[in-house]
Amino acid sequence: MNKISVLFGGLSFEHEISIVSAISVKKILGAQVMHYIFLDSTHRFYLIPEEKMQAKTFATGEYKQCQQLEPSFGSFALVSGGGLTSKLGSLFGGVKLLSDIGVVLSVIHGADGEDGTIASMLEFYKIPFIAPRKEACVLSFNKVLTKIYAQHVGVKTLPYEHYREGDEVRTSFVYPYIIKPATLGSSIGVSVVEKEEDKEYALDSAFGYDREILIEPFYKGVREYNLAGYKNAQGEIVFSMVEEPKKTEFLSFDDKYLDFSRTQQANAANISQALESKLQEAFARIYGSRFEGALIRCDFFVIDDEVYLNEINPIPGSMANYLFSDFPSHIDALSRALPRSPLIKVGYQYVQKIRAAKGK
Repeated sequence: MNKISVLFGGLSFEHEISIVSAISVKKILGAQVMHYIFLDSTHRFYLIPEEKMQAKTFATGEYKQCQQLEPSFGSFALVSGGGLTSKLGSLFGGVKLLSDIGVVLSVIHGADGEDGTIASMLEFYKIPFIAPRKEACVLSFNKVLTKIYAQHVGVKTLPYEHYREGDEVRTSFVYPYIIKPATLGSSIGVSVVEKEEDKEYALDSAFGYDREILIEPFYKGVREYNLAGYKNAQGEIVFSMVEEPKKTEFLSFDDKYLDFSRTQQANAANISQALESKLQEAFARIYGSRFEGALIRCDFFVIDDEVYLNEINPIPGSMANYLFSDFPSHIDALSRALPRSPLIKVGYQYVQKIRAAKGK
């Protein structure tokens, strides 16, 4: 199996969720993971020993005693002054790179991880990684763009209204409706408005996290299904089982926070083959070629037997391991199906022609 290095943390409202995901992935992938690379809130990278992969390491700031890293071409390098020598290789007279970094698995949720920042950095340094590429991040991070993209590929979404900070919010939806930030996940800043008295708090909450918000109708008792998947080296979509989340009117942040620590396989939803096929077809349309190199989860609503995309989880909690049997083999398969950027060779022929023309 290909070796994996887990990248987690980041500066976002979902920073702690990323730590929980990384600890959960550690339990599932075990010896397949060579390195744990933590990105703290000041954008410094740290190499976390396996035995330090526990919540208190980060809550107490103990991680700052670990070896600091910086991205380098094809890997991560030790920052000068570090004392760690195990699992390291030398390059160019003393610069030390992490050896056997393998493929980086990013579980950085929210900003930094899902907005394209880390994807751009990893692509810039030619570090192979499992996560959406920057274009896919842009489409999935902003819920307005997600809806436009879904419509483009033929997948239905709920009607919505889009407001920016400073706009007068005068929704046409009847109660109840839902207000959510445009660029956050995990139900952060999301509220269900049942009556006029709820509206001001819901708007304050959503705008407290984002400068843009969405308003959607809220359907009580709606059927919701989660489906994850990726594209393998043969170009085929590999689907997870379909899960029906526990019955509740609305999954809160606390509900989803606990969900991020899941490591036991979920139970498959009791649905017809016809509905499962509809969900898979919608997922395949969303995934397309845009999300190659990533394992994503799509959350769908089913209303009057019609499938609607609720949201794309470009880096799902704990990588949605609980939706797959033999999760390590799926990560290995995905690590062998990463998109490759065209190799650009810089030969300076034009510069040489200019020099020759000038007789230099």
